[in-house]
Amino acid sequence: MSNTVAPQRAPSIVGGAMIIAGTAIGAGMLANPTAMSGVWFLGSIAILIYTWFCMYVSGLMLLEANLHYPVGASFHTIVKDLLGPAWNIITGLSVAFVLYIFTYAYIFVGGGLTQDSINSLLSVAGQPSLSVAREWGSVLFLVVLATSVWLSTKVVDRFSTILLGGMLISFFWSTGSMLGSAKPEVLFDASSIQSGNFWLYAWSALPVCLASFGYHGNVPSLVSYYKKDAKKVTRSLLVGTFLALAMYLLWQVAVQGNLPRAAFAPVIAEGGDVTVLLKALSRYIATEHISQVLNAFAYMAIASSFLGVTLGLFDYIRDLFKFSDDASGRLKAAAVTFLPPLLACLLFPTGFVKVIGYAGLMAAIWAALVPALLVRASRKRFSEANYRVFGGQWMIGFILLFAVLVFSAQILMQLEWLPVFTGE
Repeated sequence: MSNTVAPQRAPSIVGGAMIIAGTAIGAGMLANPTAMSGVWFLGSIAILIYTWFCMYVSGLMLLEANLHYPVGASFHTIVKDLLGPAWNIITGLSVAFVLYIFTYAYIFVGGGLTQDSINSLLSVAGQPSLSVAREWGSVLFLVVLATSVWLSTKVVDRFSTILLGGMLISFFWSTGSMLGSAKPEVLFDASSIQSGNFWLYAWSALPVCLASFGYHGNVPSLVSYYKKDAKKVTRSLLVGTFLALAMYLLWQVAVQGNLPRAAFAPVIAEGGDVTVLLKALSRYIATEHISQVLNAFAYMAIASSFLGVTLGLFDYIRDLFKFSDDASGRLKAAAVTFLPPLLACLLFPTGFVKVIGYAGLMAAIWAALVPALLVRASRKRFSEANYRVFGGQWMIGFILLFAVLVFSAQILMQLEWLPVFTGE
């Protein structure tokens, strides 16, 4: 009888790509058509492609810097060593703020969807036989998904792959008829293009687009997952982010090809609420048969984003506090990762609305500005490197400019100095 242990299979590129795509394609996707209703379809294409390219390259820059450090090193270790303690504090605050805010949001929204699903399953003749409170829905949503993060990145990989597969099926199922009924005259809105006023709203769309491609907290996780194999990480980033881009573009066609630009007023007034969006669409196409499937898509999008966001936060916390990678250390990291946003969600269930506007501001710092600064510093420190991002110094400047544009746009929006499209 042989005691030979079979070698473990190397993680596939598909798994990493699913983590990246699942993180990016979150609840923010449903806000894209509304956020970019001012610039409309052609403007949306330009902004989405520009943002995708910048966020993809900034992820590669983070990878290049990360490869000079041991497996398991995250933002805390890398930024502190390359940029110093001041930048480490700024980055730490921005990373923690954005990831905790989005974790809070996903627990809150996921808890509500879980509550509705359970109450629907327990209903008799349309009447609920047992009502489950939203708080219990939030706890159940958190426990199931947080357990996956605590177990390992491999479990998150498998779970994300399943969720993204379900997202793709429900996405094309729900949008198939909408894509078929899209009208060129609505999609291209010739009158607005001729007037030239739609480009005025491009600035206000940038922060939402940046949030739609937020996956950078997962780069250190993938470096560990693939044991510093740069080629696999880069391919995972490319496939994952490009899949997100493709789905965003198709969703823009589905919505903006059916709902006229001027009809977005009630949707914008309600903050891009999905139910209001479907109600507005129902005036132009039949939406009854797609509403349930679209809700299922939203649920899986929120769950997959939760996994990706919290995996990045979990690894950052583990690196920050130097928790071990055994069951005990991972349990400590899980407690610091999940308990604060859960308690905030249970005690202050509407607090997210007041601070979400600043999430894009912080994300511009750690997902664009910091990676560019890191790669510049790492090239000065380490003359030899097995992997370097293309473009040289010019590309570093290009990403720095992108970070400044998004940061400035978010500040000007908060000061109400930028024109905002209201549908009128």
